[in-house]
Amino acid sequence: MNGQRYRPTRRTVLALAGATAAGLAHAPGAAARPRGPEGRRGRRLRVYLGAYTGGDAAHGIGVASADPDTGALRLESVVPAEDPSFLALSATRRVLYAVNEVEEGGVSAYALAPDGAVRRFLGRSPSGGAHPCHLALHPGGRHLFTADYTSGTVGVVALRPDGAPGEVVQVVRYTGSGPDPERQDGPHAHMVLPDPAGRRLLAVDLGTDTVHVHRFDARRGLLTDGAEARMAPGSGPRHLAFHPSGRTVYVLGELDSTLTSCAYDAARGTLTPVATVPILPKDADPIPSTAAEVLVSADGRFVYASNRGHDTVTVLAVDASDTTRLRPVSHHPSGGSSPRHLAFDPAQRLLYTANQHSGTVAVLRRDPVSGALSPAGEPLAFPRAVCVLPAGRGR
Repeated sequence: MNGQRYRPTRRTVLALAGATAAGLAHAPGAAARPRGPEGRRGRRLRVYLGAYTGGDAAHGIGVASADPDTGALRLESVVPAEDPSFLALSATRRVLYAVNEVEEGGVSAYALAPDGAVRRFLGRSPSGGAHPCHLALHPGGRHLFTADYTSGTVGVVALRPDGAPGEVVQVVRYTGSGPDPERQDGPHAHMVLPDPAGRRLLAVDLGTDTVHVHRFDARRGLLTDGAEARMAPGSGPRHLAFHPSGRTVYVLGELDSTLTSCAYDAARGTLTPVATVPILPKDADPIPSTAAEVLVSADGRFVYASNRGHDTVTVLAVDASDTTRLRPVSHHPSGGSSPRHLAFDPAQRLLYTANQHSGTVAVLRRDPVSGALSPAGEPLAFPRAVCVLPAGRGR
């Protein structure tokens, strides 16, 4: 990195050039008939890809198939969309949602066929702020939440009966700043996630080193003030993940490449930081690296975190007697440059990495005993890939 710190601003990220989209199979608004590998009958895995479009009107959401044995991806079509940088599925898996990470932020929805192909565009609504970079669905299925990075806001969007986004019910605006003048000049909401019961929403603010815990009234679709958990100054919390027990939350610090374990009290709606561990190897230079994504295995034994710049995925073991205790056990190449997003396949035998700068989606095989990762075939080329969403059997 020529000694310079790799810390792109949101606007810089949006302007990054990647590989061109030439040669991709485009669709005018719906995916073509699947022609990817079938594998065992009825067990093909559908995978959706989010990206920054870079002004390319034909680029957007990738629709791919994964081989059921190797996990290798084959791109089937691309649904044109404006900067669909994060994706989510409805509980029924019949509606696909995407943020539109632009100045006048939006949320778009697409109806899916039973086999996962994109059937039609359902509609788009405002996100409630500027440059939404994350969204999450409430378990009740009537609302979704957005994290709007530039405006430092969280939006609540009502969903119509067919799943299309409707009116913005509420916008929560944060205030404050952090010690980093480049990245923490003001609030920057980066992730939203309902707790397992759907009674509260956790919102991560990178700009103020804060995780907000709001109470959510599902009947009215409104967030109310709640607790605030302060992370280490300058850590820049980006994403978080629940342990399957629901009692521990792991908060990823983008700016200092750390993972902080927090005790979560669902009844009181409080989040209490307990311990912090680094996610880079001891001999790694922390300056050119920023953390991006965190996942927890379904058995609760391992946590996975990605490091951009260092271009690795770190595996951390969870203490069986105390889930707030983590121990880094291994570090593995991400299969590309700048791993912005990670996702398991439904069986959690594989881990997919969306590598933004190399414009690739790589597949890594996961050892459920040791947690270790290993390459599992050639990465799929997909320009400016920033999100990977496997959605299929068993999920």
